[in-house]
Amino acid sequence: MTVYVDDAVMPWRGQRWAHLMADSLDELHAFAARLGLPRHAFQDKRSGAHYDVSAAMRLQAVALGAQPISRHRDRALVRAVIANARAQATPR
Repeated sequence: MTVYVDDAVMPWRGQRWAHLMADSLDELHAFAARLGLPRHAFQDKRSGAHYDVSAAMRLQAVALGAQPISRHRDRALVRAVIANARAQATPR
C-alpha cells in the first residue's frame, strides 16, 4: 500500500496546495493523522478522496514516506491514483 502526494501545487488563500491520496482510505486517514491533519479536513469528493496539504506539508509527507508523483512525469501513475481516489469517494 502506498500514500501519494502530487505536485499540483495550486494557489489558494495565499498558499500553494497539493493532494494527499492513498491506495486505501484507512491508509490515507492514518497517514494524514501522522501529519497532524484533522479528520474533518478529508475531502470526500467525486473528484477523488483526498486531503489538501500545503507545499510545506507536502515536503513533510515525502519525508514521512509518501511517494511524490508528478502530473508532468508520471502521467499514467497519476491517472491511476486519481481513478482510485475517485472510486474511494462516497457516491452522491
